[in-house]
Amino acid sequence: MKKFLALLLALVLVLSLAACGQVGSGSSVPESSSAAAEPTPAPESESEAEPVEPASYSIAGLKGPTTMGMVKLMDDAEQGLYDNTYTVTMYGAADEIVPLLSKGELDMAAVPANLAATLYQKLEDKVQVAAVNTLGVLYVVTTGNAEVTSVADLAGKTVYSTGKGTTPEYALNYILTQNGLDPAKDLTIEYKSEATEVLSAMQTAGDAVAVLPQPYVTTAQMQVEGLKVALDLTEEWNKVSPDSALVTGVLLARTDVIEANPAAFDQFLADYQASIEWVNANTADAAQLVAKYEIVPKAEVAEKALPACNITWLAGSEMKDKLSGYLQTLYDQDPASVGGAMPDDGFYYGA
Repeated sequence: MKKFLALLLALVLVLSLAACGQVGSGSSVPESSSAAAEPTPAPESESEAEPVEPASYSIAGLKGPTTMGMVKLMDDAEQGLYDNTYTVTMYGAADEIVPLLSKGELDMAAVPANLAATLYQKLEDKVQVAAVNTLGVLYVVTTGNAEVTSVADLAGKTVYSTGKGTTPEYALNYILTQNGLDPAKDLTIEYKSEATEVLSAMQTAGDAVAVLPQPYVTTAQMQVEGLKVALDLTEEWNKVSPDSALVTGVLLARTDVIEANPAAFDQFLADYQASIEWVNANTADAAQLVAKYEIVPKAEVAEKALPACNITWLAGSEMKDKLSGYLQTLYDQDPASVGGAMPDDGFYYGA
């Protein structure tokens, strides 16, 4: 009996030791598992592999609303605050810009929307529109006792305007026809070569109606007592064509410049968009820069005009939707206004 109990105790002891050995070996698994869980360096992603190579860009701007949104970028560039280098040159007329862009002496330019479409056809797809920077800047103004509170009120009146064969004529005609008025029969439109001639005609006529652009509207209000804004043609356009937009200015870039360094070009677009947003949020400070770069003679005028200049930023698919709708209305009136044909999808960068 004693031998049996001794053997039984020995057997229990052996089994206990075996169990402890299993636990010990089991407890070693987390250690090896923990060692296996040590993170291994992840391979660098392609986006992190190489930094953006800065680029130098030569940019043209017109002395008007199409360049007002660029003044912060111009000022910061002069201070060397960007990785890219931006040189902006101001011109008085788009005709001065076209040959420089065509010859490759400019990389990009802020130009009228229909001119951009025309150049796309003329230069055989060697340029692309990258953004809309300005919406409508046209306003119907009145003096004296002339009463205009709607487009219908223009019937029977004489309206003075600039821009025969360009955006002001096309925009006005479209808005008139969409409101049931025939521009050739229901009113008289007298086109002048310059805004100063329009203003002179208004002063002579007394009770007068005219279509003028900003910032000239603000300048005129300071010169002519009683001159007031009757209609915003951008708002009138939106009423009859909500899926498009009355577009004044766009940023046009050479395709070879974009393709040479896409990352640097996209950085320029981001810098330009930030400039526009700053201008719209800091009117008083922006007005000082607008005057500094002689886009408008006085900061006082610029500060009053800026909120009415419709400076904006539209890019990608939104740009394409609004701009193509606008160009279509011009094409329907006169195909030559957009270069004889509607631009294809290659015209719209990033869309």
